[in-house]
Amino acid sequence: MLPPRLLRRVVLAPLVIAVAVALVLLSPLIALLAVTVSLVQSRHYAIMRWFLDVIYNTATGTFGLRVEVDEPELTADEQAARLARPVIVLSRHAGPGDSLLLVHHLLSVYGRRPRVVMKATMQLDPSLDVVGNRLPNVFVRHGRAGAGIFSEQIERLAGGLDQLGALVIFPEGGNWTPGRWRRGIRRLEEHGRGDLATRARDMPNLLPPRTGGALSAIAACPRADVIFVAHAGLDRIVTVGDVWRNLRVDQRVNAKWWRVPAAEVPRSADYAAQERWLYDWWQRIDAWISQNRPDDAGSPALAPGQVGG
Repeated sequence: MLPPRLLRRVVLAPLVIAVAVALVLLSPLIALLAVTVSLVQSRHYAIMRWFLDVIYNTATGTFGLRVEVDEPELTADEQAARLARPVIVLSRHAGPGDSLLLVHHLLSVYGRRPRVVMKATMQLDPSLDVVGNRLPNVFVRHGRAGAGIFSEQIERLAGGLDQLGALVIFPEGGNWTPGRWRRGIRRLEEHGRGDLATRARDMPNLLPPRTGGALSAIAACPRADVIFVAHAGLDRIVTVGDVWRNLRVDQRVNAKWWRVPAAEVPRSADYAAQERWLYDWWQRIDAWISQNRPDDAGSPALAPGQVGG
C-alpha cells in the first residue's frame, strides 16, 4: 500500500535527493574500498599461487610427476575466448591431489581466480584453512551436502564471478571408492531415479554426480562457459595412506578439458533435461578415463561380484 501523496512529496522526494547527493560525495570512498578489497584478494591469490607452484614444482622436479593436458586447440579464437567470460569448472574427483593440480593450472597456466567448493575437512590443513577462508570458497560439511544453505552459497559465488573468475565444483562429492559407488546408485534408486541409477551403473570409473550444486551454479551465472575436466593416473591414490603406497617416481597424469560455450549450455531446458545433459557429459568422461588411463595407474573398475550390495 502506497503512503499518502503528501507524505511522498514532503518526505520521500527530499530523501531521494539526499541519498543521491550522499552517493556522489561518498563515491570516491566506495571506489577506494572496492579497490582495496580487490587488492587484498589479489594478494591472497598470489600467496595461493606461490604455495601451489612450490608443491607442483617439487612434484615435477623431485618426483618426476608428468601432467599431460589435452584441451581445445589454441587457435586465435580459442585464445580470445578463454578469458572473455567466467567459467564454471566441473571436474572428476579421484585422490587427494587432483584438486591441487586443477587449482594450480587455473591460477598459474590460465590466469583465473578460482573459487572452490570443497569439503570442510580440507580446513584441517592450517595453510589452506587460513588462505581458503580469506577467499570466496564454500566448505561443505559431511552429511549436509544437499542442504539448501550450501546451494545458496554456491549460487552466490557463481553469481559474483567476473571475467577472470572460475567456480570449481566436484559433482561427485568425494573420491571414488567401491562403497561410495554402490551407495550413490542406491541413493538414486531410493529417490525414485531408476533411470539415472541405470546410467550410473554404466560408469564404473565415476560416482554418480550430485546435480544440484552444479546446475544451481550454471543457472546463477548465465554468462559463464562450462569446463568439464577428466583425468586419469591418480586412481589408486584414494586415501592418504595410498599416497605412500602407490605414488611412484615418474608418475604420469593424463587430463582432458572440454569447454562448452555459454550459448551452448542448455540453461533454458527443464531441470530433467539439464540432469540428462550433465549425465551425458559424465558418461563421456567415464569413457575417456577407460581409454586414457596410464598403463601403471591401475583401475578402480569393479569386478562383477562387486556390482551388487
